[in-house]
Amino acid sequence: MPLPLIERAPAKINLTLHILGRRADGWHELESLVVFSRTGDQLSLIEGEPLSLTIEGPTAPAAGEVADNLVLRAARHFAAAIPDAHLGAFHLVKRLPVAAGIGGGSSDAAAALRLLARANGVPPDDERLIAAARKTGADVPVCLAARGRIMRGFGDELGPVLKLPPLVALIVNPNEPLETRRVFERMDIAPGARTDFGGHPKLASGMGPEELIAALAKGRNDMEPAACRLAPIIGDVLSILGSAPGAKLARMSGSGATCFALFKDCKSAARARKAILRAHPRWWVKSCVLN
Repeated sequence: MPLPLIERAPAKINLTLHILGRRADGWHELESLVVFSRTGDQLSLIEGEPLSLTIEGPTAPAAGEVADNLVLRAARHFAAAIPDAHLGAFHLVKRLPVAAGIGGGSSDAAAALRLLARANGVPPDDERLIAAARKTGADVPVCLAARGRIMRGFGDELGPVLKLPPLVALIVNPNEPLETRRVFERMDIAPGARTDFGGHPKLASGMGPEELIAALAKGRNDMEPAACRLAPIIGDVLSILGSAPGAKLARMSGSGATCFALFKDCKSAARARKAILRAHPRWWVKSCVLN
């Protein structure tokens, strides 16, 4: 049996998430600085086998029906875009929480596309690969390269990759799933309407950590108030993270319920992680580096 190809599927963190309005067709327009963790799920592929997917890992039970998984959807879109492509048997080790605002399913799908591209000799910038990502889901294109950049539109417009400093972070999910659709419904933005919440902070490659965090502090996550009304525990998580010694910035990621805090150093983040797990042992708490 051939050795499997392996890709990591990191968590996607929205350091900012500005909702600019809602298009007439119902899609919400956004502007968001997206970065990625250095840990997350793991996906492997054994080439030449019939298309299939098996799932294991601590958050596998919450991943839903295998037949509906975005990994298989991505593979089918890849096959449709590249008719002579070889597929294979996927195995997913699921570690990221589900319906958590950190793009776990989208990152898994992007990892599947990267694996299939490697197996079939398809370049990472091939338009067919990017088209398959777009058809699979709104967040899949930004997860394809898994590099820090600005995302606009409904996720289909990607800015250039930004050279950002590594950021020490703590990511916390209170084990309360929250569907993106419900949060948008609670925001109640009419089709065709524009919001007036304020512009996005200016960001550029080469910023130092302190300069970047100062710029991020001028931004926000516009989905946070609605998410907190649907899941009040998010407010508790943000309060705990924001008051942790060494925390520079606390914010919700995506549509929640995952929140993050940026810390001055690894020791501060590690101390906060231990304290939070001691008080809330059922929460999902990970220290990581974002960039």
